[in-house]
Amino acid sequence: MTKNWKIGVGLLVLVLMVGLVLALYPGRAAVGAAADPTPGGPHYTVVSTDGAHLIVVDNTTNKLYFYAIDKDAKIGEELKLRGSADLTNVGKPSIKPIDAKPQK
Repeated sequence: MTKNWKIGVGLLVLVLMVGLVLALYPGRAAVGAAADPTPGGPHYTVVSTDGAHLIVVDNTTNKLYFYAIDKDAKIGEELKLRGSADLTNVGKPSIKPIDAKPQK
């Protein structure tokens, strides 16, 4: 092997080792993990949307909101609040959703 070839392989190994360390660093936030709300951070996080439904989390009050169009409405029409949930109950055996309009 020539000296240049050995240096090239050594650099490649070094780059791969640094990449592996950075990829497996335990202090790194997980992909999709919610960060603590900060004064400059986003107030709301859109979890999911498809034109007929919208799920949003209010990062300051820890509430999840679910919106949907009316049953016979077309995609893109007005979304109406259908319910919410208190995310401070996450980890408990059950979470009871709160209806936007209690049924009679």
